[in-house]
Amino acid sequence: MPSIAQPLPDSPDTGADTPQSAADAVFHGIVQGLAQQRFVPGQRLVEVDLAAQFGVSRNSVREALQRLAAQGLVDLFRNKGAAIRTLSPQETLEVLDVAERMTGLLARSAARGIAHGAPTAPIQAALAQLHEADRSQDADAFASARRGMYRALLAASGSRELRRLLPSIHMPIVYAQHRPATLQQVRMRDYQAMCDAVLAGDAAAADAAGMQHVRNVREAIARRLGAVGLAAD
Repeated sequence: MPSIAQPLPDSPDTGADTPQSAADAVFHGIVQGLAQQRFVPGQRLVEVDLAAQFGVSRNSVREALQRLAAQGLVDLFRNKGAAIRTLSPQETLEVLDVAERMTGLLARSAARGIAHGAPTAPIQAALAQLHEADRSQDADAFASARRGMYRALLAASGSRELRRLLPSIHMPIVYAQHRPATLQQVRMRDYQAMCDAVLAGDAAAADAAGMQHVRNVREAIARRLGAVGLAAD
């Protein structure tokens, strides 16, 4: 059983856990593989190998790679195939800057939805599942519960624009490159604070908690790199 001491991506992945097509299976398999270190930044992705690994056609692999490239997770090279994207330190900062604001906006919008009558049960259930997965040290269960939490927040927000934009945040690549061992404790504390504010219908507090979560991620990554300047600005 994988240990959740190795962080999984924190981008609000709003996709379903069950793939809907062969291309979906490849897409989600690669994203999950990044979290589990079965795929790493810079790794070449060979169509024929992926087709065999996932038991799908090469056309399905190509479709999945195009989708991954559109979300900034894969680089496509003419006549050279594809590779998992590698972020420079500056690109990492840019991703975190976007994630900070988008996570705050998601939490704020969800809190507004709760204040206007959106159901609280899905968020409460996802939070309970997160705690259970954390206690059991089950990485797959934690990842599933985390996705469930973000989907519940998104549903509470009722925002079509957030549903469209959130999957494009490149946090899977950030976490594939940077895996600070202290992050799991930070995540549970932050998720609790964010969900508490959302469930209270406090938009300002939810926004602040969402942004603070990503700031904490940034600081953990900066400490791991030993680059104090990463946490500045």
